[in-house]
Amino acid sequence: TTTMDVDTGIARKLPPMPEEEQQEDDSQIHARNIYVVLVNSNNQLLVEGEYMAISQLKNGAKAFIDNNGVYPNLSDNPEKAIISLQNDRGTSYKTYIQVQNELTAAYNELRNKAALAEFGTQFYSLSKDKQKIIKKKYPQKISEAEPKNVADN
Repeated sequence: TTTMDVDTGIARKLPPMPEEEQQEDDSQIHARNIYVVLVNSNNQLLVEGEYMAISQLKNGAKAFIDNNGVYPNLSDNPEKAIISLQNDRGTSYKTYIQVQNELTAAYNELRNKAALAEFGTQFYSLSKDKQKIIKKKYPQKISEAEPKNVADN
């Protein structure tokens, strides 16, 4: 048996395996539906080619996810929005956790807003079935690449 110390970490449930039809659709992902977040070895964020403070990441991600096709440089809709996260090998664990927390908070706030609008109550107060409805509207799609050496421009 293997045990892990869980003082700090990220509890995240993996999404189910996509169906064959969906796997074929994934090859049709448009660049506008991918929000690229790079974290360099100096713990600086480069988001969509621009430096961004971690404190701005949540709102930036929310605007991207919930664009609904309004701005041509942001996602078509929340169901198509994907956050692509790439860390440098030298990124500190603290920064990594902060970035993950901000991205998760963006989804949590959007889901809560949708739950209030649709059902008049907080997301976490909803039944599992109603939570599923909201999660389908705002699926948490964070694609995380293997850490590598990201340029420190």
